[in-house]
Amino acid sequence: MVAPQSAAAAAKGGSAPSPRGEWQFLQGNEACALAAVAAGCRFYAGYPISPSSEVAEYLSSLLPRCGGRFIQMEDEIAAMGAIIGGSLAGLKAMTATSGPGLSLKQENLGYACMAEVPCVIINVMRGGPSTGAPTSPAQGDIMQARWGTHGDHPTIALTPGSVDEIYRKTIRAFNLAERFRTPVQLLLDEINGHMREKVWVPAAEDIEIVNRTAPPPPSPGYLPYRLDNKLVPQLAPFGTGYRYHVTGLDHGEDGFPTNDPKERARLHKRLMDKISKFEEELEDYERVDVEDADTLLVAFGSTARSAMGALRTARSQGKRVGLFRPITLWPFPEKAFRQAASRAKRILVAEMNLGQLILEIERLTAPGQEVSGVQRSDGEPINPLQILERL
Repeated sequence: MVAPQSAAAAAKGGSAPSPRGEWQFLQGNEACALAAVAAGCRFYAGYPISPSSEVAEYLSSLLPRCGGRFIQMEDEIAAMGAIIGGSLAGLKAMTATSGPGLSLKQENLGYACMAEVPCVIINVMRGGPSTGAPTSPAQGDIMQARWGTHGDHPTIALTPGSVDEIYRKTIRAFNLAERFRTPVQLLLDEINGHMREKVWVPAAEDIEIVNRTAPPPPSPGYLPYRLDNKLVPQLAPFGTGYRYHVTGLDHGEDGFPTNDPKERARLHKRLMDKISKFEEELEDYERVDVEDADTLLVAFGSTARSAMGALRTARSQGKRVGLFRPITLWPFPEKAFRQAASRAKRILVAEMNLGQLILEIERLTAPGQEVSGVQRSDGEPINPLQILERL
């Protein structure tokens, strides 16, 4: 592992020597909190829930030191509402939770999608459904991250695999939220949220920060959802001289509810287009030894580390095995996956659930390709031996 040259490289996963910055030995949740502050987060609202509570604990100390605000809300519903309000007031805002807490956030998360409010939601996944296994790892929230709130809505979800990557992808989550004016989810799990690893923390001047586009000066004609040939409208912070309406209802450019079918259709199409038309910019993935692979492993998050161990052993035994690891989980990097899988006869999907990502992989595979899974939901991680046995 080497030091990132800049946060632009860091956010995309590249690394190069740099004289600035420092190595730190961090827990995953701690790295997430530090990166949030580095990305410009100045408001956090949340409610304690294992295994994400350390994110809140660290931020309760970090934010007051840099002029930010931390508040513990009465529940997860209120926490999601609070960060929407904080963001509309002009602050980069974040919350962190796990399984049942994310379920409670869904209505307000849908509101943020419709009202186009940038914010970041950290989900340190644990077993479920319901209370499930509060202190054990799982990866069962990935379809909830895509389809948890009702209706058609834009979705961006990232899945880092290491503590170093948690730091970099937290920064990227904020940049994407601001760039596309939308909620962004960062999916950790109990393993990488609680493990400790060496992390390169770049100097502040090396971190590329994206801020929301400033609107024109306040005027009687200001329209909060005017496009001006852009898919992402400009957002004016509350309390800065602008007067406008925000609603979860279908709305026109003025922000007020509308029943005009054409305006409603135009709104919903734009909400989807502002993500789908930039999928190449959003895609983030890792491919290992896919060029000659007749068997392709697919895994994400901490499970991908076990898959990498299995790959190395299989390669030492002369087996042609490759790995595709999605880092941007939604929108799924379809083109990159198809390229990685183009020569594979067999695809093996490893995930800590009873079969969620495998459904997406089955949709994307070519006729004749065999798809199977290594699945586990007993609160224990998938280990390399389990994957090797299936290989």
